[in-house]
Amino acid sequence: MKASMRTASVLLYVLCLHASIAAAQTQAPPAANAQQRLVGSRGMTLYTYDPDGNSGHSQCNGTCAALWPPYLAAPGAKAEGGFGLVSRSDHSLQWSYRGRPLYRYAGDTASGTALGDGVNGNWHVVRMH
Repeated sequence: MKASMRTASVLLYVLCLHASIAAAQTQAPPAANAQQRLVGSRGMTLYTYDPDGNSGHSQCNGTCAALWPPYLAAPGAKAEGGFGLVSRSDHSLQWSYRGRPLYRYAGDTASGTALGDGVNGNWHVVRMH
């Protein structure tokens, strides 16, 4: 029992560390893949979070952002088309689509995966339309 709890703790730590590193990196503008899903760098699926609405503000911070890293834009990035930029509480810039902030899911470890779709009924894969 103790060994399995220790293993689970180590896995959670690695997952959070990976998410923190991913959250700190700025990314290129999103693009649509062949299935018309929005993807970020390396083809990783992007998501929206229902509580954000299209207000242009992120409600996902702290532990939420560790599991759902915001898809950050480089300073000086320019909004174009349906893509925009929202300012986070830490003053970093996050890519948005039609006013909705974009996120990755730490559980997606390979391009094309979308394991976060539908999580808690609040997270959704973004599709171009």
